[in-house]
Amino acid sequence: MNNIPALQKPLGMLGLGMVVLGSVLLLILLSVRHKQNIDPLFYVFAEFSFTCLMALTNALEQDGFIKGFMGFYVKMGEPHLSTAYSVLMCYWDGVVHFVVFLLIIHRMFKGKSYRELGLLWAGSSIANQLVLIPGTVVGKYGSNIGPAFLRNIPFFLVPFWAASLLLNRPREMPIIPADKVAMEQNKSLLSRPVDALLAVAALAAVAFTAFRGFVVLDCPLDACFTYTYQYEPYLKDPVGFPRVMMLVYLFYALPLLAACIYGLSRPGCGWMLDLTLLLAGALTQAQWCHIGASFHRRTPYTYRVPADKWWPVVVLNALYVALPILLALRCYAYPTYFMKHVTQAQTNAEKKKN
Repeated sequence: MNNIPALQKPLGMLGLGMVVLGSVLLLILLSVRHKQNIDPLFYVFAEFSFTCLMALTNALEQDGFIKGFMGFYVKMGEPHLSTAYSVLMCYWDGVVHFVVFLLIIHRMFKGKSYRELGLLWAGSSIANQLVLIPGTVVGKYGSNIGPAFLRNIPFFLVPFWAASLLLNRPREMPIIPADKVAMEQNKSLLSRPVDALLAVAALAAVAFTAFRGFVVLDCPLDACFTYTYQYEPYLKDPVGFPRVMMLVYLFYALPLLAACIYGLSRPGCGWMLDLTLLLAGALTQAQWCHIGASFHRRTPYTYRVPADKWWPVVVLNALYVALPILLALRCYAYPTYFMKHVTQAQTNAEKKKN
């Protein structure tokens, strides 16, 4: 493609990209043609694992480790892929998502459940596209959008479809006696110190999310102005990604964090097991890109985190991403409180049966 001018035109690049992805899908279909009852998500994970390596190639080229692979595509097809946010996003795709896909496919053909891993990936991928697509459109690269940008449409839609399939599959739960479930669910929030601490942390995260949302909405408060220019000037980067990310946090992450607070205080909220996985995947991916881009050399110096504010910014953002991870770990390590509510009659009936 570096030597064929016709393939470096926008429509040519889109067409060739579709041919390449179609050819990879055909090879995947041929590789399992003798197997029966193939999980439809196998084709998604196998195809996406190929695109992960393309993303990693772009990240390595943008950081100067290799050259001559993606320069023509970035220049003529998707110039926003040269931004700091996109480079960090590509590293995440090329390393984290690729490893997750390999683990999922391995478990799939071993006949083991991969529901939890799949939901982590779905949350991560959805968050990625919710920032990438609007951020590109409203940012400084919006005027350079070409046909090749359309390739992001399936990457936006497929994770939602995959998440719906996974959510409709039964989750694996430990067998816990009804009396133990009832005893755990009768405890108040204050008598569960770990849950109380997580709830307080979630409240703090809600406040921080709202504050940064106000910052990118140009709130005139002195606190917003000080935070923007002394701590996170990256929020004002004209590429558009940090602004869109904070709005996604404000309108999506904030309500989900509030739902987690409710789930920690109300017994029997089984949806917490799935919600925390999706939230952990989403915020981990988003915060990786946000923190990394705030320091990356491709971000103009005036928008990088000031040297004397490095630690406060890193600690705040690290704590912000640690919360959903801890919530997910808590829910899956000790799921008793979130299991279906057990009435006293059911508890007595089980005791008589035993």
